[in-house]
Amino acid sequence: CCALPQARHHMLYYERICSLPMSNTAEKKRTSPLLLLIAGAILVIFDQFTKYLAVSHLAGREARVLIPGILELRYLENNGAAFSMLPNQQWFFYILTAVFLIFAIWLMRKIPQNTSAFNPLLWSLAILCAGAVGNLIDRIMHRYVVDFIYFSVINFPIFNVADIYVTISVILLIILVLFHYKDTDLQKIFGRKNNADQKEDAQ
Repeated sequence: CCALPQARHHMLYYERICSLPMSNTAEKKRTSPLLLLIAGAILVIFDQFTKYLAVSHLAGREARVLIPGILELRYLENNGAAFSMLPNQQWFFYILTAVFLIFAIWLMRKIPQNTSAFNPLLWSLAILCAGAVGNLIDRIMHRYVVDFIYFSVINFPIFNVADIYVTISVILLIILVLFHYKDTDLQKIFGRKNNADQKEDAQ
């Protein structure tokens, strides 16, 4: 007979626990800035490593055909932007890259920390920063960017791994901004509130 009240007590305790809202510690939060920094550093190191291999094995030599008529490895010293655009504008690229990195860091700091909803945006920005830094290192060290990937099937401009980072991240950012996030999500980042939010705050 003593077991029944005890069992009932356990059931009530279990129901009370289940009815409690999830604690903040159980909620998924935004990706750690340290993790983003480490991932970005790894991407930059990989980009620089591929350029080192390109200089060591491709500079001054014939192109290496990986897939005949489609893909080649061909060494190029690019003094322009991605895909050889805007040649001989080094100071412009220094300033542009610095402005972008400052803006990206500012934007990443503005993203709310108590939600994981903006993690895709954070990772896209981190990849984009890695691409920008990878090519900036080349410009500072050599005053040109090492390119070596060539799609001969469409005669596409020669590019490198950092350019791939930039291209993929820009595409992701466009998709996220245009199709994934709503205006209310972006307002959480930039701090602009609509009339309904202002009325809620006033109450």
